[in-house]
Amino acid sequence: MPMTIAGRSTRSPGRIPVEDPATADVFAEAPRCTSAQLDDAVVGAVDAFDAWSRSSADRRRAALLACGSVLAQAGDELAELLTAEQGKPLRQARAEVALAADWFGHTAELSLSRQRLVAEEATEVTLDRTPVGPVAAIAPSNYPVILAVTKIAPALLAGNTVVLKPSPVTPLASLRMGQLLAEVLPPGVFSTVSGDGDLGSALVAHPAIRMVSFTGSIRSGRAIARCAADSFKRVVLELGGNDPCILLPGTEVGRVAGDIFRRATVNSGQFCAAIKRVYAPSGQVAELTEALRAEAAAVTVGDGRDPGTDLGPLVSRAQLEHVHRLVDAAARAGGRVVTGGAALPRPGHFYPPTVVTDLPPGTDLEQDEQFGPVVPVIGYDDLDEAVARANGTRFALGGSVWGEPAVARDVAARLDCGTTWVNTHGDLRHDVPFGGLRDSGVGVEYGHWGLLEYTQIKITHTVRRP
Repeated sequence: MPMTIAGRSTRSPGRIPVEDPATADVFAEAPRCTSAQLDDAVVGAVDAFDAWSRSSADRRRAALLACGSVLAQAGDELAELLTAEQGKPLRQARAEVALAADWFGHTAELSLSRQRLVAEEATEVTLDRTPVGPVAAIAPSNYPVILAVTKIAPALLAGNTVVLKPSPVTPLASLRMGQLLAEVLPPGVFSTVSGDGDLGSALVAHPAIRMVSFTGSIRSGRAIARCAADSFKRVVLELGGNDPCILLPGTEVGRVAGDIFRRATVNSGQFCAAIKRVYAPSGQVAELTEALRAEAAAVTVGDGRDPGTDLGPLVSRAQLEHVHRLVDAAARAGGRVVTGGAALPRPGHFYPPTVVTDLPPGTDLEQDEQFGPVVPVIGYDDLDEAVARANGTRFALGGSVWGEPAVARDVAARLDCGTTWVNTHGDLRHDVPFGGLRDSGVGVEYGHWGLLEYTQIKITHTVRRP
């Protein structure tokens, strides 16, 4: 699958192996972008910026609609690539591509209107939102298509040009998307390059890049922020979450356990806004863990191409080992593994739904983001204790409270995170901003507020002459 650089399909002498996580076999290769090719992509973005940024808003909206149309038409092809490289069930891959196509349409409905700040007899002051310049978009491996489009669409609508670098684990669907969008966008407005972390570092450091939008690890986010600071690049960083879920005393376990389980294990737990830990009243822990165990027993873990599969493999061996390391350390610290707890004995990166309870305070399974199908259930005797433990990590992306709505909203207001949900979790919308606090990131994405991140303020102060 070639890269698309300044409107041209481009190959490279170097290759990146792409693994099928359901078999652990290499089934394809992606180009390893060279320094010269990266420079071509960025220079192409620079050359295209002037005309694109000066084009009318209607022209750019029409281009976004065309982008959504070509993605929708290629939905089956992109979904099959996505399942092959990422592992998620094919029906979920189709849903991701469809959401990405729709996202272009939703973004096209947004606008950036001039604001009149001062309207006096002799003076007028207006505020315009202008594009930042060439944008580096760096997307993760869990939702490679939609999390690229949530960056590409607002950046293009605002008048920026974009160079996309997908995860080296899941580059194929993104590279194909680059080919498709080149059919409807002017050359250089959108390019795709593929490579490992060194390529990402070079893209961020390129002097012509004026903004970086990144979704990924805290470690990489910190490195990006440091590098961007050298040339005062704008950054939007979504760095993951360790979302708590608090079950209020007296809440009927049977009514919520299935929903909590699904929102913890969606995409095999590889979702930044999945439930990562559950705090339940001590007297209801046994009932909840049994209900979650029953939910886990009913799930089919398998190849995403099998129509009967509910949960696919983890995306890589490294991710599987990370999840198992956290669960194993929790068990050695005194936690009790109710179900699951070990990789499945088959080829591929399969880890079963796992429920762990009786965790002592401060275990890594509570403090860190596991990014796998693991549900830690932690008992509490006092609601203040639950809130304190929920807030007691470096992450602050999302959190939820389950129970009587009026009480739950009051408790949710005490959670220190970017988004709180009541009686649901992880519901993300195209028209609602989403972002984290502390180590979960900087800036927001989605909707009008996400669009504003890809702009800068320009003030025009006019004095009227008599």
